[in-house]
Formats: sequence, structure tokens, C-alpha cells
Amino acid sequence: MNRIRWIALFAVLTIIAAACGGTEDTTAAPGTTAAPGETTAAPGETTAAPGETTAAPAPGLEGTLKVLLHQNPPLVAYMEDFNGRFEAANPGIKVQMEIVESGDIATGIQTRLTANEVDVIDYCPAGCSAFSTPVQPYMSNVEPPLWQQLIDAGLIADLSNESFVANYDPVAVADAGTYNGGVYALPAARVSYSGMFVNNDLLADVGVALPTTWGELVAACDTIIASGNECMTVGGADGWPVFVGSYGLIGAYYPDQAGLVEGLWTGEIKWNDETSIELFRRLQTYTQDMLEEGVTGLAHDAGPARYSAGDVAFMPTGVWQAPALEDAGPAFDWTYVPFPGSDNAADNQYLFGKYDMSWMVAEDSQNKEAALAYLAALSDPAEYQTYVNAVGVIPTQPTATLETKLGQAIADLIPNYRVGFEQYWLPPTGAGQWANGSQAASFFAPFNEWTDAVELANQAQADLDAGLGS
Repeated sequence: MNRIRWIALFAVLTIIAAACGGTEDTTAAPGTTAAPGETTAAPGETTAAPGETTAAPAPGLEGTLKVLLHQNPPLVAYMEDFNGRFEAANPGIKVQMEIVESGDIATGIQTRLTANEVDVIDYCPAGCSAFSTPVQPYMSNVEPPLWQQLIDAGLIADLSNESFVANYDPVAVADAGTYNGGVYALPAARVSYSGMFVNNDLLADVGVALPTTWGELVAACDTIIASGNECMTVGGADGWPVFVGSYGLIGAYYPDQAGLVEGLWTGEIKWNDETSIELFRRLQTYTQDMLEEGVTGLAHDAGPARYSAGDVAFMPTGVWQAPALEDAGPAFDWTYVPFPGSDNAADNQYLFGKYDMSWMVAEDSQNKEAALAYLAALSDPAEYQTYVNAVGVIPTQPTATLETKLGQAIADLIPNYRVGFEQYWLPPTGAGQWANGSQAASFFAPFNEWTDAVELANQAQADLDAGLGS
């Protein structure tokens, strides 16, 4: 690493040391598309049996390839299997994989880049959001996220000219891997957090059709509660699942999530304008009327087990809880649908979420050719399908399918996938406690102190104005 890069890296580490101490990164943004190209197989077609890597071995490569991975048991198991197959195909390469907790991986990336002791990086800091919260031109006095600082310091390799980039959905590459016209990461996964699980059997038992609008949802909840059942549950003891469950409602009001963030920064949208106040009223209804009593004592991880009891119609949460729900063994048929927050059914057809882990290569890797061969093998469509099957993520390659009950439920919704508000939002420096109105559902009692939607909307805007200098 040359002296300039060492100085740049030292500056990066100094700036972000405090920011990476476990605080969840909660905001994201698309870059400019580098036109990755066409896929190498027709949709639904794979070029080999699952688990068989079709990428040709890279002859003559030798040495130790150092891979940094975040702790995730299904992912770790898959990667251990993949590494064995990659080494068998490339006998001159030994893969040395280091596994760290998600809360420690940001620091791990920095220290290993400093020591030039990493070749392939699983970019998944706490929150595990790929290329989230980039600083936009309309923002001022805010700190760039880690990935942006590392790229600006010249520490991450540009993958734009690598053919395997074309295996990924160009929209995914633009949203979660592109910066200043270069492709610096491969988005390996995405999740949605704006929908809700639906107990189809309970709806049939009480004679309620699947709601497709806000009014239908309110009426359905009234009927369900009157029947002695519960409308909704969510693990509310941890705080954040409450507002995550309401992201679909926010998306129904503001489908252009990036535009909402820009509007709040520029003042064209306010948390206490007419539209947002109506949104806050619905968020209060969700919190206080739709969620069952007692969710303040229910941990996030306990939500699926509670829901599997069968007396709750809906569980608004992220798709990541589908495996836990399956493990809980519910005796009812379920599906996953967008949260119907709008009075117009057409506005309730989107899945909002984030891109999850992504792959990067260190610019100064001592084994860059081997690192690129490693990503090429991981990116092969057949290999990628094996990864999706093993880990259960929403695919970012158009040839792959999520072959689970959840995958069947959301297959037709994936074309309507959009990046969510929290992936774009950077608060202005000096903003107050209540400035992030996207979390308003958790600001209401019983989770917090607010009981009036208008008063909360006014306070949220006042706290935002404190940072904007208004």
C-alpha cells in the first residue's frame, strides 16, 4: 500500500472509530448505474446442478486467500462447503476464512485493510445494509458511511470490468454496489421489512377477506377482535420491531422513499403537513388499536412463536422471520403480503426493504486475481442458487428463485421491490430526539410517551428543524 493510501486510511479510521462501535446503520441509497450488462442464462435456467460451481478453475493461482465473514450460522455453513469446493477446483489456493460478529465487522474491515490482511470482504456492519446512507448533494454537515469513506480512500477495488457483475440484477447493482460510476460491491442478498404475515385460516374462519386497503384492514381488525381473536402481534419489547412493522404504511403514503428524505431535508415535505399528519394518525391506530395488548413484553425473537398459536391474524415484520415461523410449526396456512396502508389498493403493491450483505475486494489485495476468481465462482448462477437455498435470502440474481413458502408468497412482488426510507435517511447534525418520524409508531404509548398524533407530528418537525437550522 503506498504512503498516500496509508494516510487516507488513517484518516478514515480516525473519523469513523466512534461511529462503528455497534450502532446500527439505518439508512441507504442508490448510486449511478454502470450498466452491468445481460445475465448469462435465461430466467429460471441454471447451468449446472445446485452445488456445482460452473465457473472454470483459474489455473496457476497460488497462495492463501483471506476472507472476512460475519457470523450467521446458515451462511457460515454454506461458505465452509463452498470453500472446500473452491479449493478442490483451484488446488493452488488455500482459503483462510475468519468469522466475526456483525457488531465487530466494521472494525474488522478497517483493521485488516490497515494491515493489508484481507482479500475478500463480506460487507455487513451492524445493521447489515449495503451501500446505505450515502451523503447526498442536498445534505450538509453529515458524516459519510463507512463504505463511502473506504472507497474514497482508494481501498476497495472497482469491479466494473468483471464479467460476473452481469449475473446480478442491474437495479440491485445500481442500488447497492455502485458509487461514482464504479461497481465496488456485489449485492448478495436483500430483505423486505414492509409486509405482514397473514393467517389465512383465521381470516376464513371469521369470514374476512384479505384486506387490500387501509379501510379494509381497519374493518378486518374490528371483526377479528370482536370474534375473540387478535388482529396483530409483533415483538415489541425490543422497540425497533414496532416501527419496522409500520414501514409498509409509510411506503404506501410515500412510495418514493428517496424523495421523502430529500423533501424533509429541503423543507418541501414536513412531518406536520397535512399528508404526514394523516400518516401519523394511522401509525397511532396501528400501535394502539391493531397490536394486541402485551406486546411490550414480547421479544422480537418470540414473535413467531406467539403468532404460531393461531389466534392472531397478522404479524407485520420482516421476511427474515419466516424461517422462525416455519420452525414454530403453525397449524394454519399463511402468506406474506404488503401492508395495506393506503386507501388505494394500487399503492399497496410494493415491498420496501434493504440490500443485505455484499462482497468486496481489497484494492491492495496481495492475491487480487484469486479474489476475483473467488467472486466469479460465488457469482455463477448455479452456485448462487445453492447459496439462496442454503441461506434463504431474496435473490439479487434474476435467474435465482427463493424455493420456500415465503419465496412463493413474494415471487410476484419482487419486481415491485424498492429501497426503504431508513436506507436513505441521514439526520442533520443537531436534530432532536423525535426528528425521525419514520419511527413514530414506537413513539406512541404504550411504547413511549406520545398520545396525540398532531402533537407528535409538530414535535417531530420541530426536532428536525433544530438540525436544519430552521
